[in-house]
Formats: sequence, C-alpha cells, structure tokens
Amino acid sequence: MTEKKVASDNATTEASVVDTPGSDVSIMDACIAHAKEVKATQLELIKSKGYDFAPEFKDMTIQLYLFGVMWRFAENMGSADDARELAFAALGELFLQERMPKQKVTKRIEFLKKMSKIEEEHNALSVVIGYESEPGDNSLAEVFDHYVDDTQVSGAFWRLYDRGRKIMLYGGLSIAFFCDLVCYLIHAGKFHDCHTCGRAHCRGAFCHTGIFDRHFHLPHKN
Repeated sequence: MTEKKVASDNATTEASVVDTPGSDVSIMDACIAHAKEVKATQLELIKSKGYDFAPEFKDMTIQLYLFGVMWRFAENMGSADDARELAFAALGELFLQERMPKQKVTKRIEFLKKMSKIEEEHNALSVVIGYESEPGDNSLAEVFDHYVDDTQVSGAFWRLYDRGRKIMLYGGLSIAFFCDLVCYLIHAGKFHDCHTCGRAHCRGAFCHTGIFDRHFHLPHKN
C-alpha cells in the first residue's frame, strides 16, 4: 500500500473535504458509489448477527472500515500516490451526501484521520480489514467479531454508563472517558493473519484502565 506523508492533516482536512482537484473528481465519485454499495451489502450481511455495540464505537468502526475499502479502490483506479487522502476526501463527501453538517464533517474527518493510524506505519484493524476486503465477503462481521467479548464497547456497557452518567459525573468522570476509551479500542483487535501485534494500554480521561491495544501493520504493495 502506498502512503503519502501529509505535512499537516488538520490544515488540509477542510480543503480535502470541500475542494478536490478536477482530475480526481471522477475517481472520488466512483469511490463513493463503491463505498455505498459495500456498506449496503455488509450491513445486510451483519443484520442477523445481532451485534450489540455502543453506538459511537459501531459508527467509527464502520467508517474506518469504509475508509479502508475506499483507499484500496482509489489505488486500483490509478491514484496510488494520493489514494489515502483521496479516500478521506471521498468519505467526507459521502458524509455530506448523508446530510451530515459541513462543519461536523470537517471535524469528523480530522478525528478519523487520527484514529486510522496507531503509529506512522500502524493502521487500525478496521482499516486493515476494509482494505483487504473482497466484494460480498463477511469482512465487516470479521471486524466486529473481534470485539464481541469486549464489554467496554458493548451496548450493555454503554446503556449502563448512560443511566449512571450523572452519578459518574459527581465521581469525577465525564462522557469524555467513555469516548476516549472507545477511540482507543477502535485500534484493538485479535491476532489477524500475518499482521504484527504489540501491546499498549488505554488511558481514560481521568483514570487509567488496562485495555488490549494490539497494533497492526498494513501490508505494502510491491
């Protein structure tokens, strides 16, 4: 996989979401159409699984998965040099088409750029599997299957937290803790084929919680 180093993701995010070079417009449109088709297919395939995850975790997992799908698609369309940035631009345009407010789209893409990589050459599990997915496979289910036993991202945990939110606020915790927890867990996963794994720990907003944080290398194309 080819990656292009960007000097400042934050400085270029809004431009990439709103303004795409004319030569890449057709590729971006094709990426969006492809992502919509993949999303519809994959959501239908996981419907019978009965997954119960925290809403924020589920949304981010799907979005990072789709980013991986678009990244590979852009490369296959001949945009290897800037495929990563083009995929983020296409994802931002997809959010706009889904009626997400423009200002929120910019912030969301900034956030997903941060969450898509653990380190310079380490990509989130959702991105890895999305990139390697094939039409009609069960790759999105494969992503979620890695987390079915992680109670910290379960819907039950979220509902429990939501009900006890006020009490937890009095105890010195805020919603930022759960969001931070979910963000770090986006990068977590079980061992996946030949990807290299490592260990780290997840930090909460006001306390430290031991969480599995397995790092994955996204393979480069020769």
